[in-house]
Amino acid sequence: MPQPRKPTALRIIEGNREKRPLPKNEPRPRRGVPQPPPHLVGFALEEWERITPELHLSGVLTMIDGAVLAAYCQAYARWREAEEAILRMKARDKLTAALMIKTKNGNAIQNPLVGVANRSMMLMHRFANEFGMSPAARARLEVEPHDHGQANKADTYF
Repeated sequence: MPQPRKPTALRIIEGNREKRPLPKNEPRPRRGVPQPPPHLVGFALEEWERITPELHLSGVLTMIDGAVLAAYCQAYARWREAEEAILRMKARDKLTAALMIKTKNGNAIQNPLVGVANRSMMLMHRFANEFGMSPAARARLEVEPHDHGQANKADTYF
C-alpha cells in the first residue's frame, strides 16, 4: 500500500528529495490557535493548553487543526485515565500488578484497562506524528531556528 502524499510544507522543510514539482495551488490554512472544543475537559483540556502554545510557536498549528488536535488530546486523556486506574488497582494486586484480572469463571485475562491504555497510546502516537510531536517525527524535519519572541538575535548568544 503506498504511503500518503506528504504535505507541500513538509516537503519544503525536509527538502524535495524526489525532485518532483511542488503543487502551486495547495490550500494554506491560516495559522493560529483554534479554540478547544467544549467536550474537552479534565486531562484532555490540560493537554490542549499545554501543547497549543508550543505547536503555534513551531509553526505547525493552523486554525483548521482543531479536530485532529482534540482527537490527540482525547486519546491522551483516555491513556492517562487508564494508566491511573491501573496504578490504583496495582496497589491491591501484588501478584500481577493489575495487568491481569480474573473473570467470573475464574480465568485470568488481560485487564481491559491495559488494552484501553495500549490503544490510546497508539492513537496518541499517530496524531502526535501529524504535528511533529515525537522525537522521530522531529528528526525528519529541518526547520529554521525560531527566536521564540526574542527581540534581538544577539540575546541568543549572551
